[in-house]
Amino acid sequence: MKIAYELPATVLDNAELVRVYADWTEDKIWDKTGISSRHVAASDETAVDLAERAARRLFREQGVAPDSLDFLMLCTQSPAYRLPTSACILQDRLGLPTTAGALDFNLGCSGFIYGLSLAKGLVCSGAAKSILLLTAETYTKYIASEDRSTRTIFGDGAAATLIDEATAAKIGAFSFGTDGSGAERLIVRDGHLSMDGPEIFNFTLDIVPRTMEDVLVKNNLSQGDIDLYVFHQANKFMLDTIRKVNGLPRDKFYVNLETTGNTVSSTIPIALRQLEADGRLQAGMKVMLMGFGVGLSWGATVITI
Repeated sequence: MKIAYELPATVLDNAELVRVYADWTEDKIWDKTGISSRHVAASDETAVDLAERAARRLFREQGVAPDSLDFLMLCTQSPAYRLPTSACILQDRLGLPTTAGALDFNLGCSGFIYGLSLAKGLVCSGAAKSILLLTAETYTKYIASEDRSTRTIFGDGAAATLIDEATAAKIGAFSFGTDGSGAERLIVRDGHLSMDGPEIFNFTLDIVPRTMEDVLVKNNLSQGDIDLYVFHQANKFMLDTIRKVNGLPRDKFYVNLETTGNTVSSTIPIALRQLEADGRLQAGMKVMLMGFGVGLSWGATVITI
């Protein structure tokens, strides 16, 4: 799976945050989140800008030709405009053929998983052969400066993933779930993000074990068949608790949000790219991917490297 990602140039570290929140320390933020710094989009920098740069990095680093792509999907909750569709803007900016399809879809923490399923469906149906899946968010633009619970966690970023016929064949069956009764637990009202952290935490501990079991059954696998778990990078405390509750080996459970924070739909592809760069992905490995959060929405699959 060919992946590239892009982070804004501006870095907000914990030392700067404690100058704002005088009753907090850098150690306290680290202990609660596992994050030491996060990237923040500039005032004139949009999710579309980040997605464009991630795509161009993919083209450059992975040898992907724009004219070889016949579909573009953008997962974002930070569109450049209410209309037109941001994916249409990116089709033009990136020089994709005018015969390519392009669409936005609005999902957060589960968005990459849903994007993989949509891309696989397009490939398997014969509707497309080479799909550019983009995930991009600038959540920090929704965060009030005094809201320490979200400002310490979220960072901005984008990722670009190529899904072609060979890649689609390595993506397994999916498990999905939705509970819209929890929509207000993570919501933007009047331009500001509001999060009920304890309720999101409880929701996650409830759905992760069930979703793990379901996706294993759907892929005819057992837990022992999984070589690596790459879950949405919400925060380190939540991830550590998930690992312990589900009895997952520490060396198979990847956590990488220290210098990126929670980049929403881009956390999983960023993690996969960093694992590849570190030489930790070997041919034949089975990796369980799972996203969960805003919606409330969740999804999981198993890919074969």
